[in-house]
Order: sequence, then structure tokens, then C-alpha cells
Amino acid sequence: MMRRRDVVMGAIPMAALSAGLLPAVARARHGAAGALWRFDTLRHIGGRTPELVGAPTLTTSPWGQATLFDGVDDGLLIDHHPLAGARTFTIEALFRPDGGAFEQRWLHLETEDGSAPGLSKTRILFEIRVVDDGWYLDAFTTDGHAKQTLIVPANRFPIGRWYHVAQSYDGSIYRSYVDGVEQMAVPVRFDPQGPGRAAIGMRMNRVNFFHGAVRAAFFARSALAPADFVLPQARNG
Repeated sequence: MMRRRDVVMGAIPMAALSAGLLPAVARARHGAAGALWRFDTLRHIGGRTPELVGAPTLTTSPWGQATLFDGVDDGLLIDHHPLAGARTFTIEALFRPDGGAFEQRWLHLETEDGSAPGLSKTRILFEIRVVDDGWYLDAFTTDGHAKQTLIVPANRFPIGRWYHVAQSYDGSIYRSYVDGVEQMAVPVRFDPQGPGRAAIGMRMNRVNFFHGAVRAAFFARSALAPADFVLPQARNG
């Protein structure tokens, strides 16, 4: 697995970052402000109170507590779209897939457009596909007109380990990454998304549940390169 440099965020020491002591609003080295959601509690995430679906619990990660989803009926709903209005963006996340069903959606942002939950035509997603003892990443964005899937079935990774994944859009190119290594890049034009909501561990309409754990997600309003990612490198063992 390719190693990449950990990022020191301003004056925050690396030890504090590894321990998960990041503020609710973080800043990357080159001035990219964003919102950090830590899933180390079920009471408050990103300054908001989540709605619990099923019975998600807490588990350990290399950076502290994380939220564990059973892949059957566990999820979180948050009444906020952290990238509403963003013309460029990056989403980073630390997660651990634990196997289970072939198709699993574990991060779902959507614009509130009057549609039933999960059926909005404007959304940003992270999914995985599980095959035997491995998984591959599926990143997807649509603005209601343009839509693009970033998926490379040949790039499979072992289940049961922690990973840093990311997707970014710089106004012309949409990219996805696993542990800082680019998986796919496609030219596309997206319009900004509107205010809305988020689901973690499932699709918004409570299907395609995720089996595994999520430690954190970072939402930046700019396209970050791997050297500037805010969340720490995944660690196992």
C-alpha cells in the first residue's frame, strides 16, 4: 500500500491529530476550510443531533471511538448538507468495511428538493461493492443534470481494515482516492448542490445498509490533493 505524508493542520500537533483531537471546523495547510464530522459519539455529530436508525453502537479505531453499523438496519440521519453551495469540494473519510452484502451505501448527501428521502436528483455518495473477502470503492455525484460514477472493480482491497478514502471536484475533474492513491478521474461539469440532509451507514431511504465502522468525515469547499488531505493516513495492526 502506498504511503503518503500525514498532514499537520496549522499549529495542531500530529499527536493530537492522531488521537482524534481535531476541532469541529478544521483547516488544511493551504487554507481550505471545511467541516469535520467525528463519529465518536451518537449524541452530537458536526454540531448536530443525529437521528438513530436501528441500533448503531461505538467501537474502537486507531484514532479513538468510531460508529459501528451492523449492515442490517443501522444508520444515522443528519439534517444538514455540509457541501450545499460548494462549486468545488473534497470529501475525506476514515472507515472500515467488514464485508456483507454486495452493494452498501455508507455516506449519502442530498439536496432537499421535495422528493421522498433517498430519491433526490441531486446527491453525493460513497458506496462500496463487496466481493468475497474484498471491496472496491464507488463514488458518485449528480446535480440533477450531469452525473458521474467513479468505480474500478479491479481495484479491490481487503475487508476488516481501516482506510482513508476521498472524492474531489475541482470545477472540471471529478476524482476518487483510496489511501491517497487515485482510483479514477473523469472530466465533468457539476452545479452546486442545495441545502439538504445526510445519511451515514445507509441510503437515505433506509436501504443498502453498511456493515462496518466510520470514524470521521471531512468536507472541504475546495479540491484537495492527497498531500493536503486533512484526515490522517489509515493505520492497521
